[in-house]
Amino acid sequence: MTSQSIEIRNLYKIFGPRPANFVESVANGMTKTELNQKHGHVLGLRDINITIPGGGITVIMGLSGSGKSTLIRHINRLIEPTAGEVLYGGDDVCRMSQDELREFRRHKTAMVFQKFALLPHRNVLQNTVYGLEIQGTAKEEREERAQIWIKRVGLEGFANHYPNQLSGGMQQRVGLARALTHNAEILLMDEAYSALDPLIRVDMQGVLLELQKELKKTVVFITHDLDEALRLGDKIAILRDGEVIQQGTPADIVLNPADAYIESFVKEVNRGRVIRLSAVAEQTRSVGPSLQLSEDLTVEQSLRELTKAGASVVNIVCSQGRPVGSVSKEKLVDCMVGNG
Repeated sequence: MTSQSIEIRNLYKIFGPRPANFVESVANGMTKTELNQKHGHVLGLRDINITIPGGGITVIMGLSGSGKSTLIRHINRLIEPTAGEVLYGGDDVCRMSQDELREFRRHKTAMVFQKFALLPHRNVLQNTVYGLEIQGTAKEEREERAQIWIKRVGLEGFANHYPNQLSGGMQQRVGLARALTHNAEILLMDEAYSALDPLIRVDMQGVLLELQKELKKTVVFITHDLDEALRLGDKIAILRDGEVIQQGTPADIVLNPADAYIESFVKEVNRGRVIRLSAVAEQTRSVGPSLQLSEDLTVEQSLRELTKAGASVVNIVCSQGRPVGSVSKEKLVDCMVGNG
């Protein structure tokens, strides 16, 4: 199953009794405060334009009230848009009939929630097969598929346990198994790990990254945590007051913050753990003893390897082994301390 990109174009969401009346005014610059105080409407999203690449993890990040959860709920139209398009495979989700939308939700999307959303009267297996029940899949097939994913997320032996017998991290593994058993192309994760303790949260991030290497789902992950965004995201879009302030790779965000607001987010980031060799590759070859490394390694990992090898230059190669450039040890050190 090939995951396709999602195109969000000119998307607006205004909450209130006459939202369509104010789209043009908002497009022309009416502020969120003015819309609320003068007209009694609330601005949720203003002119959102994001391409969510197929087969990758796109993180939508922002503080509380930024519009990130409103945005993700437009992808499966749990919230009706005021204006704009959400395109998947050439189809506009915003213009689907109720029957088309029902099929899209059943077969193309799966959602993992912050509060787990498990059914307390169902055990792990019964919760995991729920989406397949809705699809009408035969009992034997759905339970066979569910058992595979229960094992893959680390819950082997817990199929007959109930949610109140599980820790928070284990409950979220059930939620992830349910979404993966559903076999949807799009995985929507709304603050999925925010309720977990820090160590469990890091563990669940690792589970998602490991599974994604194989599955290549189109994942949309909502978070307010920059470290989580930088670890998970192939692409990050940062929202503030319903608008996209900046979008790009983690390296783009850290190296070139769009404004003071973004800069305040990234100033304490450990750049060496975020920036990958692909972001610092230069086409001119440096002189000195060299070491060949993958473009996917971080600056921190690369410096560690250079030190072990006693080399001063990294020759960078892509996943197919083709050269993509080189970078000196000095340049990597500059990146670590913020001068690169």
